[in-house]
Amino acid sequence: MKPARIIILGVAVATAGLAGFIALQMASRPAPVQQQVVAEKEPTVNVLVAADNLPTGTRLQARSLTWAAWPQNAVANGSITDTQRPNAVEELKGSVVRLPIFSGEPVRPEKIVQGQGPTMSSLLPSGKRAVATEISVATGAGGFILPNDRVDVIMVRKGDDGAFITETVLSNIRVLAIDQQIEERKDETRSVVGATATLELTPDQARVIAVAQQMAQRLSLALRSVADSQEPDTAAPGYLLTGSGSSAIQVIKAGTIQKTSSLPATE
Repeated sequence: MKPARIIILGVAVATAGLAGFIALQMASRPAPVQQQVVAEKEPTVNVLVAADNLPTGTRLQARSLTWAAWPQNAVANGSITDTQRPNAVEELKGSVVRLPIFSGEPVRPEKIVQGQGPTMSSLLPSGKRAVATEISVATGAGGFILPNDRVDVIMVRKGDDGAFITETVLSNIRVLAIDQQIEERKDETRSVVGATATLELTPDQARVIAVAQQMAQRLSLALRSVADSQEPDTAAPGYLLTGSGSSAIQVIKAGTIQKTSSLPATE
């Protein structure tokens, strides 16, 4: 055999041996360990939430409320948790909703009034009065006024010359309630019509509307935009007030204020 062939054969054998050695070394190495990323679950706490939409005036029942898992770091101060009040669902039965609560929203104490007392007095903030006034479709924005809407109270009356005068006697007043009656029509359709609106007023405003009801040919409610809800709602026209308290009498004749007299002081 020629020397060249011997050299080529030797190189091939050596190369094959080297390849086999490398393959053997690679096969004997342990497989790389895959690192598993474990996501730590954020701790949660059960928070009392509304099971359904709860409008103002709703009296709570057991099915109105439910517990929902809430991230512990996201629980707002004032929320009701099962660690603080495990029997809250039973404890809050019969409470009245003061402000609307949406489904899934945490129930906060400031949005409800606990107890079994009358609903309307539970809805009234401290220092406010509930005063009812008659309305109709024509005087109540076509029947579109609903509880928690804001309205202006407009008085229509005759002046001294017999001409009609319109005055806005109260502004941005919150409607507490609208009574609803079903009205049957000739075409057999039904419509819901409110006959009385109950307004949330300050004591001075309550006196103003009492006077306006005697003076007015008509009282109308003008529905306001929700964008106006932050405007002042406690103004009352001074000329319709009877004085500072119950120590004055206002005489109204033929729809106009005739005179105001003070009562004598009592011991």
